[in-house]
Amino acid sequence: MVLAVDIGGTKMAAAVVDPAGAVLVEDRVPTPTSPDPEAVFGALAALVEAVRAAAPLEPEVCGVGCGGPMSAGGETVSPLNIHGWVRFPLRDRLHRLLGLPVAVDNDAKALALGEGWLGAARDSANYLAMVVSTGVGGGIVVDGRLLDGDGGNAGHIGHVVVEPEGRPCVCGGRGCLEAEASGRSIESMTGHPAAEAPEAVRRRTGTLVGRAVASVANLLDVQLAVVAGSVALGFGAVFFEAAQTEIALRSRLDFSRSTLIVPGGLGVHGPLVGAAAVGRWASSTARLAGQGA
Repeated sequence: MVLAVDIGGTKMAAAVVDPAGAVLVEDRVPTPTSPDPEAVFGALAALVEAVRAAAPLEPEVCGVGCGGPMSAGGETVSPLNIHGWVRFPLRDRLHRLLGLPVAVDNDAKALALGEGWLGAARDSANYLAMVVSTGVGGGIVVDGRLLDGDGGNAGHIGHVVVEPEGRPCVCGGRGCLEAEASGRSIESMTGHPAAEAPEAVRRRTGTLVGRAVASVANLLDVQLAVVAGSVALGFGAVFFEAAQTEIALRSRLDFSRSTLIVPGGLGVHGPLVGAAAVGRWASSTARLAGQGA
């Protein structure tokens, strides 16, 4: 049993997930916009304690998917969309609050684990998983292993440059995929929530995501991109058709010509199933050492 926690720029969600991936109890709250780190953590603490109390069975581990970047092992987190947290010691604070072993990873890497466990990448050992939502993130699995990188931040496809002279990005760069295709950037560009974007914006967003996917396919020899998140799934067929067309134009190597982009297979519970997968994976690979595991 895993206490699964998903932390994003718009909302925070928690659930207890059973060994088959079923969500037994869940709840969510808006992410506080306060610059006070304790205000953000206080809202999270109340949420996870309420979900834990409502669960029919006691969880054995806590798995967390959180926006990045973060330090190795998720010891500290500095989400670009949560201004109150800069090098915030999330893993230790949750461990002390819950008395459970805690594993923290990037939310899009969590999705990658979840899609490989129960979703659209179940039969693939090589794939990219993406979240196109408030922000844009990614996780990459190669030869059946989730890539980490030096600090655990591998897969940050949201900061692949897709428009060299494009919009300023929260990371400090320009023209990043996140600056051009995230929900927040679309709202900034159009003056309306992303859900109200016209077809031209939906098609452009898909095109830019396809451009980034093609770069990853050419670089890493992965022919499957699984994409979830409120923007991608909300934009629907227009988004995915535009993305696939762009991939076909830009993935021209023999090994990348067959690259496909598909919707995530976990539905609305994808982020929580992914967070549960983080806890399961950390337990199975002894990454909870020093926390009672």
